[in-house]
Amino acid sequence: MSSYKDIGVEKVGHVGTIEIRRPPLNFFDISLINQIADALDEFDSDIEIRASVLSAQGKAFCAGANFNDPARQEQEARAAKGDPADSLGPINHLYIQAVRIFRAKKPIVAAVQGAAIGGGLGLAVSADFRVTCPEARFSANFTKLGFHPGFGLTVTLPELIGRNNAELMFYTSRRVTGEEAHRWGLANELVSQDQVKPAALRLAGEIAECSPLGLVSTRATMRNGLADRVMAATNHELAEQTRLRATEDFKEGVKATEERRAANFRGR
Repeated sequence: MSSYKDIGVEKVGHVGTIEIRRPPLNFFDISLINQIADALDEFDSDIEIRASVLSAQGKAFCAGANFNDPARQEQEARAAKGDPADSLGPINHLYIQAVRIFRAKKPIVAAVQGAAIGGGLGLAVSADFRVTCPEARFSANFTKLGFHPGFGLTVTLPELIGRNNAELMFYTSRRVTGEEAHRWGLANELVSQDQVKPAALRLAGEIAECSPLGLVSTRATMRNGLADRVMAATNHELAEQTRLRATEDFKEGVKATEERRAANFRGR
């Protein structure tokens, strides 16, 4: 297995494992998503690997993008001044890497032991299955930031939990508990927090007992066109995010989230 900066990659029998190592919140950026996509490409090239587990260190599975990161804030400032070179180009590149994850050929089980927020929810939903616990929280919190959903969630989330439940998550930005996620079908298994990764490994191991050729063939049928639909969705999501990122409401949403208070949105 190759060595990566922000993820741990191992092979256990016929199961490949990817562990995000940016605790405690595991915020993502282009580099992290690229590393995950590269590791999945490596698994696809390894005839011995038949399924994979995506897990994370720390208290969160992935808390999404860190809008308070100084480097991101500098990009935001340049974009606000009208520099076309900084108008969400990095996020466009991020979505290109995200689509690579959806093009992976072998089944993926996400071990969601904590919060999966915003784009972190998108990452969890990119997997075929999710194992979670009561302490986990799932949130598409984009509208609370004054933003538009991204990471292909406008396609993937409705297909997983139904359009109306997806609308509820999008329009309220509420945090859905692990129990509720399990009832909705957002998570396939609900276990105690200390058993999330072991249960994900067991599920991946059960999958890996099956024919590798049969698995790849069946998954290709079941997910036929999904990556292309996600790519089309991220193109639209990017356009809306570009427009909304320049608004006063977006700046207020990010600030209010940082300060843990209700936002004072003004519709401009």
